[in-house]
Amino acid sequence: MKTRILFLLLACLALKLQALAQTPAPAGEPIELQTQKGTLKGTLLAPANGKRVPMVLILSGSGPTDRDGNNPAMKNNSLKLVAEELLAQEIASVRFDKRGIAESTSAAVSEFDLRFDHYVQDAADWIKKLKQDKRFTKVVVLGHSEGSLIGMMAARQAQADGFISVAGAGQSADKIIREQLQAQPPMVKDAAFPILDQLAQGKAVTDVNPMLAALFRPSVQPYLISWFKYDPQTEIKKLNVPILLVQGTQDLQVSTHEAQLLAAAAPKSKLVEIEHMNHVLKETTADRATNFGTYANPSLPLATPLMPAIVTFVKTIK
Repeated sequence: MKTRILFLLLACLALKLQALAQTPAPAGEPIELQTQKGTLKGTLLAPANGKRVPMVLILSGSGPTDRDGNNPAMKNNSLKLVAEELLAQEIASVRFDKRGIAESTSAAVSEFDLRFDHYVQDAADWIKKLKQDKRFTKVVVLGHSEGSLIGMMAARQAQADGFISVAGAGQSADKIIREQLQAQPPMVKDAAFPILDQLAQGKAVTDVNPMLAALFRPSVQPYLISWFKYDPQTEIKKLNVPILLVQGTQDLQVSTHEAQLLAAAAPKSKLVEIEHMNHVLKETTADRATNFGTYANPSLPLATPLMPAIVTFVKTIK
């Protein structure tokens, strides 16, 4: 009899687990922000029970990265997974497509006219919009990669209640690009470094080697100049809210040293280094091919320690 009861309990448990595994991911509801140039479109995930809950505004990284952490060449769903796991812990979130990206193409400006400050202002306007929503007890900004610098500046400007940097740089972007180019042949570095120096001084470059046109083409130089002038260590010092810094040890794009620089600049912040986590927030090995393979694998879960660190931080902000 006991054996039969145990078998039935195990069978019920297996069916429950199977049902959970087959439960579709929450779709969320559309949310929009009107700008002078057009509409930014995003996704709101919030508990259906009507309780007032914390809100996390999720900011994506550089380039054509959309609200889910994907770009046209690589789909990993990193930020979508973050939002879904926040929802499971009764924390609401908004993630959105940057101007000119995915469903926010109507808000695009020309590449020549785009400035880093546009992204900061957009994020600040989202914060203001969410702070006015009575459903949310607080608004915390989570910036991933380039979104870290955008987020720390917008959080100060719009008076967010907390800030989370995930895989954020601790140095200005020109220095990061210089470090990333160190592994290139001398002829590439000899051509690129003087351009970086000049852009960092706020000066455009007219003579760009064709092999570097994708990185330093004339139409993108105004954006680079506007980005290079901001030092994350300087900007994070201006924040007077709780700060969480998260960095993976297998990140091929941003090293743990960057997070340590931010931590030194903001002594009251909390630094969490996650073993084996890479730039797209997945667990991987030191092998470069394996690491980059995760960038295009949306079926992989987030690194296990990531969400407990984020959830605990958000829920402890008063």
